[in-house]
Amino acid sequence: MSTMSVENWVERLGGPDGPSQYRSYAVSSVGFLSVSEIGLWTVWIVRSDAGAAVPAIVAVLGVMHAGVQLLLWRAALNHYLALATRPYLLVVVYTALTTAMAALGCALLSSGRIDDGELTAYMVWLLMFYAGPPVLALRLGPGAGLVAAVAVASLAGSAVAGLTGENLGLLIGATVVMVPFMASASLASGWGVRLVEQLAAARETQARLAVAEERLRFGRDLHDVLGRNLAVVALKSELAAQLAQRGRPEAVEHMVEVQRIARDSQREIRSVVRGYRTADLHTELAGARSVLEAAGIDCRIEYGPAARLPADVQSALGWVVREGTTNVLRHAQGASSCTMALRTAGRTEALLVIENDGASEAPPGAGTGLTGLKERLAGLSGTLSTEHYSGGRFRLTARVPWEDGE
Repeated sequence: MSTMSVENWVERLGGPDGPSQYRSYAVSSVGFLSVSEIGLWTVWIVRSDAGAAVPAIVAVLGVMHAGVQLLLWRAALNHYLALATRPYLLVVVYTALTTAMAALGCALLSSGRIDDGELTAYMVWLLMFYAGPPVLALRLGPGAGLVAAVAVASLAGSAVAGLTGENLGLLIGATVVMVPFMASASLASGWGVRLVEQLAAARETQARLAVAEERLRFGRDLHDVLGRNLAVVALKSELAAQLAQRGRPEAVEHMVEVQRIARDSQREIRSVVRGYRTADLHTELAGARSVLEAAGIDCRIEYGPAARLPADVQSALGWVVREGTTNVLRHAQGASSCTMALRTAGRTEALLVIENDGASEAPPGAGTGLTGLKERLAGLSGTLSTEHYSGGRFRLTARVPWEDGE
């Protein structure tokens, strides 16, 4: 069964409540087995000619056996799902009760109260219903060993009590077939319940991871969108304030530009929230030059193969340009020049290098911006590296695999 078909199966079980419903179904099936056992003992009692006392004893022991079986089934299933400890006491009680009923059947045959056919049916039903819970409650080896030991002891006791010939062969054959079948069926039931619950837990974890990933994406995009814009707003506001103090009319132009950037930021934030925004490489390069030159930083740009790059590669490198520009404005207070070069490494890799002077001695290598860029590029099997040189030069290098079709 494929993973998709299993997931669809869980959906048909009731969506999020499917695992609990399936567990209830499994427990109900166990209850049906217990009722079936009581029904079979009732049939055996009705057809038996063992006298008045024997049916009453078998009825009491049969009801007790079915009741303990149901309790052990539930406890074994809870242990199998790691919800409880191993029910050793119930296994002991259940095994002792089964052994007592087997001994009663052998005693009834040896005393002539029942015939060979009655003992054969009695033992087959007893061992068949016994086989399931211990295997599920204990580890596979000990559980199978205990079931096998009880079955062998019961067969030996039947032979000693006088069961021979065709009936003995029928009992042995039925035991060899039905006991392993019931044990395997119990393991399959437990495995099915655990599989459904693990699948549901995995889907819940997947949903939480998707939410966490979306939060990280939103935080990363918000940082990338607002980082440069706020830096430009701060720069132009400071410049406008200085010009206003001097009575210069250019202050109005800068404040109008601040207003425009604020509105653009609002629009971009709305786009980020919707998850639709992408960074256009050409726009980002042109914007970077405009912003840096406004800050008095000489900016030289090499567009290289920008027009030939796939849309996803252009978008990723556009974010690199935006973050690199933000870092120059924020962390390179004494910067006077910046170069942005888009090149190719051979014909299989796009290479974007941003280099500036005036960087502080501690480059911005641990911030959330560069970390977000690494995550973006990793989605395209790309890498991001930083280098800090003497004299305050800082280099940011982004590499993205790309096949040049020319």
